Amino acid sequence: MRVEQLNKYAEKIRHTDPEKTLLTANRALQLAQKINFELGMAEAYRLKGVGYVATSVGDDKTIALYLQALTLFKKHGHKYGEAMVYNNIGNRYKLYDRKKALAYYYRAVEIADKAGLDEIVAGCSINIADIFAREKKYSNALANLARSYKYFSAKKDSSAISIILSTKGYLLSEQNKNDEALAVFTQCKDICLKKQFSPRLISVNLNLADIYINKKQYETAERIIQEDLSLVKRLNNKKGYYNILKEYYYLEKARGNHNEALGYLETLYRQDSVSIRELVSKKFTLSKDQYEFLEKQKQTELLLEKQKRNKVIIIASAIVLLLSFAVIALLVIQTRKKAKTLKQMQELNEEISVQKENLNKVNQNLENIIEERTQDLQVKNLKLSQYSSHLSHEIRSPISTIKGLLILDDEDLIDDQELISEVKRCVEEIDHKLLNINQMLHNPQYKAFVLPEDKNGGIIKPPPPAEGI
Repeated sequence: MRVEQLNKYAEKIRHTDPEKTLLTANRALQLAQKINFELGMAEAYRLKGVGYVATSVGDDKTIALYLQALTLFKKHGHKYGEAMVYNNIGNRYKLYDRKKALAYYYRAVEIADKAGLDEIVAGCSINIADIFAREKKYSNALANLARSYKYFSAKKDSSAISIILSTKGYLLSEQNKNDEALAVFTQCKDICLKKQFSPRLISVNLNLADIYINKKQYETAERIIQEDLSLVKRLNNKKGYYNILKEYYYLEKARGNHNEALGYLETLYRQDSVSIRELVSKKFTLSKDQYEFLEKQKQTELLLEKQKRNKVIIIASAIVLLLSFAVIALLVIQTRKKAKTLKQMQELNEEISVQKENLNKVNQNLENIIEERTQDLQVKNLKLSQYSSHLSHEIRSPISTIKGLLILDDEDLIDDQELISEVKRCVEEIDHKLLNINQMLHNPQYKAFVLPEDKNGGIIKPPPPAEGI
């Protein structure tokens, strides 16, 4: 994203070109406001503050910018940005209230430690070392510098290393270890020249000038001060110009040029009068901005807490809504399953009803068949009974006649011709009776055996049996 690219570029050139840092941060802020990118706005506010401090132009606005950045970083839970802003605010208070500055540094370290931001911890340690150095707590200062140097030397961060060397040189010079301090400041100057860290180079040159003045190498000190003056004019650094005037005063005083030293002192006095008034004004402005910030911070925290509660309520409502949808979906699925099952049961019932009806018809047909068969069996049984009775009655008479004829033949009471004739007649009678009985037995229209006789007492011959009997 373009906003992030601009902010990264402004961060990169903050030590080499503070004015361009300020311009780039302004462009990033305008673009971020246009697209409502709040994290981009927060970083742009922070970098504008850094640019104001570096150029000493409008630096009384820095706290307001830092507080705007902090509010937005806190809103989005951006721990890196939050810790960086606390570090920047500490830098701003360093000149006016070291105790407050130290509190802000420690706050930044606390946030960075919890978030695992080692770079910020190491950077804040440099600033803490600077505070301890100004308060002449040299062992504490050196311990913090060693911690920072270990981290930044591993990262090969030239900017941070130059700051560490500058602070270390100041510590050594404060302990009157001028030769060691000179070596450290020379090393730091080489880095600043190579990487074009112009604002820091001004500070390093002033410290070198102090050392050369103490060593009575006045020409070298004056050359370095003039080098600084050209840098200050190029960067339009008001604070640097004031420090150069002070350095010229020390130089001329050391040389014994009291008139020139007095002139620089008068200029410094006038500058101090203005600076003191500005300092008091800035101090009041800082206190006012801090109070307003604390009030805004409370309101922001209340708003964030309210948003958090609302978020919980929204999430809970969403969960309940999802569960409701799930229950409704389950009910719909269950209802559809029941409807489908009911439909299947109805179809089965209809099928069972049809099968039952068919079964009833089959049963009815079976009953009819059984009844018909029963009636048929009854008729046949009756016929068989009658057949047996007729067979016994009708056949016995001719047979008895034949037996009587045989007896008569045995006693020679009947001649052979008459015997044959009578036997023949009896056999024909038996044959006719059997045919008659067989006809009635196999024809349904004959319900009973009736063997009518003719007028002469003979038996009427039955009709011939049907074909196939």
